[in-house]
Amino acid sequence: MAMASLFSPFPILVLILLSVSLQASASIQESFVQCLNFNSDRKFPFHTTIYTPNDASFTTILDSSAQNLRCLLPSAPKPEFIFTPFHDSHVQGAVICSKKLGIHLRVRSGGHDYEGISYVSEIETPFIVVDLVKLRGINVDIKSNTAWVQAGATMGEVYYRIYEKSSVHGFPAGLCTSLGVGGHITGGAYGTMMRKYGLGADNVLDAQIVDANGRILDRATMGEDLFWAIRGGGGGSFGILLWWKIKLVPVPPTVTVFTVTKTLEQGATKLLHRWQEVAPYIDENLFIRVIIQPFSGGNKTQRTITSSYNALYLGEARRLLQVMKTSFPELGLTRKDCQETSWIKSVLYIAGFPSDTPPEVLLKGKPTFKNFFKAKSDFVREPIPETGLEGLWQRLLIEDSPLMIWNPYGGRMSQFSESDIPFPHRNGTLYKIQYLSIWQDGDKNAAKHIDWIRKLYNYMTPYVSNFPREAYVNYRDLDLGINSKNSTSYIQASTWGYRYFKDNFNRLVKIKTKVDPENVFRHEQSIPPLPI
Repeated sequence: MAMASLFSPFPILVLILLSVSLQASASIQESFVQCLNFNSDRKFPFHTTIYTPNDASFTTILDSSAQNLRCLLPSAPKPEFIFTPFHDSHVQGAVICSKKLGIHLRVRSGGHDYEGISYVSEIETPFIVVDLVKLRGINVDIKSNTAWVQAGATMGEVYYRIYEKSSVHGFPAGLCTSLGVGGHITGGAYGTMMRKYGLGADNVLDAQIVDANGRILDRATMGEDLFWAIRGGGGGSFGILLWWKIKLVPVPPTVTVFTVTKTLEQGATKLLHRWQEVAPYIDENLFIRVIIQPFSGGNKTQRTITSSYNALYLGEARRLLQVMKTSFPELGLTRKDCQETSWIKSVLYIAGFPSDTPPEVLLKGKPTFKNFFKAKSDFVREPIPETGLEGLWQRLLIEDSPLMIWNPYGGRMSQFSESDIPFPHRNGTLYKIQYLSIWQDGDKNAAKHIDWIRKLYNYMTPYVSNFPREAYVNYRDLDLGINSKNSTSYIQASTWGYRYFKDNFNRLVKIKTKVDPENVFRHEQSIPPLPI
C-alpha cells in the first residue's frame, strides 16, 4: 500500500488538469487576438495590450485601480486575461470577439465598484476584463460650456482639465477624485454641487457607446430610450461607455469650505437631529455632509462618537456665515472655521488631501482609499428621532472601524421627476446614508465585520425609506440579491432592481430586452432582458 501511494495518479492528474487549463487559457487568448486583428479597424500589436496570469505585470494591473481589497483576495475568481484597448475600435472588437468566442466579458473604467463586479465574476467563468485605463481623453470647450470625456479618465482628471481652461467652470460629480468617469456617471454621480445642479448624470448631453452588436452609437443613433437608460441605470447592462459629453456649470471665483467636529459629549446627538431638519432645505449653494465614526482620542479605553460637518459653499465666507446664522445657528460656525478657496482647491479639500497639495495631484488618478470593506446604503425621508440615533451610537461603538456618511438632498435634486433619468431618489428624500465597515486583516475576520454591518442595516429598517427600501446603485450591495448565470428572471432581479431604480426598473428591463436580448452585457446585478 505504501508503494502504491508513492505512485498515486492524483498529482499527475492535477498536473494534467493544470496544463489543460493553461493551454485553454492560451488558446482563448490567441483566438481573441486573431479575432481582434480581423475585426478592428486598426492593425495593432494586440499582444502588448493583453495580460494573462502568467505575465509578471498581471497582478499589478488587476490591482491598480481596484478599491475594495476584499475583491482581490486569492480566493476571488481571476480573469483569463485583461485587455487594455488603446482605441475605441479595439473596444468594438472586444465585444464582437467575446460574443464570437463565447467568453464572458467584464468592463472596468475606474475599479470603484463596491462589490468588484467590474473585474471579478462570481457567477460565470471563464471571463475576461476589458480595462479602459488607456482611454482617458478629455476635450474641454469653454466656449460651448461642454467637454467630451473618455470613460477611462478619472473625475480628478476631468476637474483638473476644466480648471486648466477656466477657474469659473466645474462639473457636479463625485467627491472621490479617482472614480472612473465611465462607470460613475452610469449610476448617477453625486457630489458637493448636487443641491445646486443635480447629479453628473443630469448634466450629460450626449454619449458614445459600443452596443451588443459591436456598433458605436451616439445619442442620435442609439435613440432616446437607450440614452435615458445609460444615465443612471447602472453600468454593465446596456453596452460599453466610450465617451460622455458633459455640460459644464458655473462656479464662483471664491468658494468656502469648512469642517466642524462634535462629540457626543458636545451635544452631537441633538445637533445631528437638527441637521436632518435643516440640511435638505438650506440654501442650495450649501452642501453640508456629516461623517460619523467612533473616536478614542488619547484615552484608548473610552470611545465616543464624532460627527464631522464637512461642507462646501458656493460663495464667500461672509455670505455663508449669514446663511448659517439664519438657518443653522446650532452648529456655532465662526469665521475662523471657514476657509475661502477656489473651486478646484475645494475638490482637493473635500477629497481629504492636505491643504498644501497642488491640483496636479488630480492627474495621478490613484485611489486614496484602498481597504477591505463592506458597504450598504439607505435613503431617509423622515428625521430619525434622538432615541434612534442613540441606539445607532451603541452599535457603532462595538465595531472596530465603522464609518457612516450622510449626504443631504433637497435643492435642485427635488426639482427633478423620479423618472427623468433612471436614478429615482428625488423629491421627499432628506438625505442618503452610506454605511461602511473597514478592516485590514484580509479574510481573517471578514465574516465578523460583514455580520456587524448586516445587523446595523436591520436595526435601521424602521427609520429609512420603505416599499421599496431604496439603495444607491453606485454603492452596490450583493446582499440585496444576485442574478443566476445568464438565466436571470425578472422576478429574481426585481428584489434589487426596485430598490435601486423604483418603478424605472420596468422601463430599464424593456430597453434591455430591445437592445441586448441575448444578455451580452451581464453581471451579478445587471438588468435582465425578458424572455423572447
